[in-house]
Amino acid sequence: MPLDPLLVELLVCPDDRGPLWYREEEDLLYNPRLRRAYPIRDGIPVLLVDEARQVDDDEHARLAAAHARTPRPTGGAGGR
Repeated sequence: MPLDPLLVELLVCPDDRGPLWYREEEDLLYNPRLRRAYPIRDGIPVLLVDEARQVDDDEHARLAAAHARTPRPTGGAGGR
């Protein structure tokens, strides 16, 4: 089940308070600055640093390419 777009716009990384990229297909929220992936379990974002996993260079490149292909809403904060 996808997350509500408004919720995604409001969520931030608990560590650096920056925006997260949402990857619905992979059930994760990603912080590209820290290269940290937060899981989404049963439709609930698990935004705990201890539950996150580090992402290697190859996965970061794949996630960045997928994010670049994702359409963004116009107006608002966009690009999150």
